[in-house]
Amino acid sequence: MPIAAAANENMANLSNVLVYSAMAVYTLAFLAHIAEWVFGSRSAVARTAAAITTEAKAASAAAQGAQGGGGTAVLERPKVVTRAVAGGRDVPDGPGAAGTSEKGDVYGRIAVSLTVLGFLLHAGGVLTRALSVERAPWGNMYEFSTTFGMVVVAVYLGLLVAKKNVRWLGLPLVTTILLDLGLAVSVLYTDSDQLVPALHSYWLWIHVSCAIISGASLWVGAAATLFYLFRNGYEERLERGHVGTDGLNRLLAELPAKGRGYVRFKTKLAKGTDSFVMRLPSAATLDKFAYRINATVFPLWTFTIIAGAIWAEAAWGRYWGWDPKEVWSFITWVAYATYLHARATAGWKGRKAAYIALFAFATYIFNYYGVNIFVTGKHSYAGV
Repeated sequence: MPIAAAANENMANLSNVLVYSAMAVYTLAFLAHIAEWVFGSRSAVARTAAAITTEAKAASAAAQGAQGGGGTAVLERPKVVTRAVAGGRDVPDGPGAAGTSEKGDVYGRIAVSLTVLGFLLHAGGVLTRALSVERAPWGNMYEFSTTFGMVVVAVYLGLLVAKKNVRWLGLPLVTTILLDLGLAVSVLYTDSDQLVPALHSYWLWIHVSCAIISGASLWVGAAATLFYLFRNGYEERLERGHVGTDGLNRLLAELPAKGRGYVRFKTKLAKGTDSFVMRLPSAATLDKFAYRINATVFPLWTFTIIAGAIWAEAAWGRYWGWDPKEVWSFITWVAYATYLHARATAGWKGRKAAYIALFAFATYIFNYYGVNIFVTGKHSYAGV
């Protein structure tokens, strides 16, 4: 068996510098995305919301006129419309983070450019970490976290290259990456070193890389699902005319003076978030996007578990031993299988399925942080 090489301290130090540099650039991208949202034209967004309301009223009036007069009404549909399910609402996508503001769009483009630069530095940090010990750069929680963050950014940039409308994802993306890397360098950091004998296997490249790619893609699906819940609530209020300052004040006036505190809180919260939520893609678009991401990645997560079982048999002499990591990986698999089944079941689409998807991703996160840090098992050597 080949003798493991000693860590190259120069490469390890260069990796640290590149990771910190990536964090600095991601911070600039974060500020640029903030500017993109702030400078997004509120007047244009207001006109978009008004246009949606006008179209809905016109469609309703025309349909009633057709029924009453026996004539035929010809209705023009919005240019960008997505319907989640048969009988669902037709609502066009929002104008995007920048609205129709040229200044906001410029800041958005700057943010994407900075994200690309941050990704290159980030990737360099991961690569030099691997070169410092001549192995896969995901042998402990620090390395897994830095590589996970890099792959999340790669998925986002890949979607942009594929001409997908996902720039609205930029702000939560860089926020998450900064938190991920901040936790990695401050709490999870481990000096560059060789692995325990059980991890010296080509299955390290296969099993863990699949887990990272799966998790990064599932993060995108979870983010889209969370935004779907916000946007769906906005569209429900839009149908009732409870949007904008006047509409929300009218909704608050309709609520009883006492009780229904949660609804009252949500309504007051909407006053500060509607100007942002209305710029997102429609709820139907977000729902479909999240479903496609989760459905596409689910087979890869299934293979991740199977590959782990094969590696476990080679390393420990058994395919399955109910180790905490194995158990929670299976719980995550069951949760996502339940979500996919719910999406195909009448009465469980929409918000109910979205809650299941968020729960499923929460089990993935707990499987990583909670199990590795707080639970002792055969995977404990992959901890801090």
